[in-house]
Amino acid sequence: DGKPKCCLFSFSSKIQVNRIVHAQLWVHLRPADEVTTVFLQISRLMPVTDGGRHIGIRSLKIDVNAGVSSWQSIDVKQVLSVWLRQPETNWGIEINAFDSKGNDLAVTSAEAGEGLQPFMEVTISEGPKRSRRDSGLDCDENSPESRCCRYPLTVDFEDFGWDWIIAPKRYKANYCSGECEYMHLQKYPHTHLVNKANPRGTAGPCCTPTKMSPINMLYFNRKEQIIYGKIPSMVVDRCGCS
Repeated sequence: DGKPKCCLFSFSSKIQVNRIVHAQLWVHLRPADEVTTVFLQISRLMPVTDGGRHIGIRSLKIDVNAGVSSWQSIDVKQVLSVWLRQPETNWGIEINAFDSKGNDLAVTSAEAGEGLQPFMEVTISEGPKRSRRDSGLDCDENSPESRCCRYPLTVDFEDFGWDWIIAPKRYKANYCSGECEYMHLQKYPHTHLVNKANPRGTAGPCCTPTKMSPINMLYFNRKEQIIYGKIPSMVVDRCGCS
């Protein structure tokens, strides 16, 4: 019908270009009839006033097997940086994935199945955080601190073989460890009194998370559909004795 196939992405104005770590465009390919080579092509769309031209962004050569659908990703960090600096130039992109017979295997709309349309995965580095009073202690593996403290811990899902998680591949989970001295228990009188009343049946105060936060996760379900959700209590923000 002559219309470009896909896709216009919108982005928050709060995203800072210098904090973009990487940006990947994910495209689902329909099964090919035979073993073939597919050329995935991404082009920027331009307004009609500029001649309606297409500007090639990236291309990728992919060998695929017959009867197998797949997800493919391609780096689009450069064009995303341009769009963030000059939002008025974001007219969308066209996606094609032609096999050797000229068939376009790219899924460019939700018609082929919910959760199979193209999406963009953007990783942004964390900015500096302000320190706050009563935020608990932060330590590292070389700290001599023996009191209850928050330690850094990075969880890598690929180490577990969890390849169904799209993003994040890894994240900072953190953990709590350290001693809770009785002289500091004025803040937790109940724990102190229980320990006094029944010392054999209680282990005393424990170093434990006192504040946790969720992470956003992108993953495939059993039907290879993309699910986006917020998973609660995945990051330890603060540790304390209780």
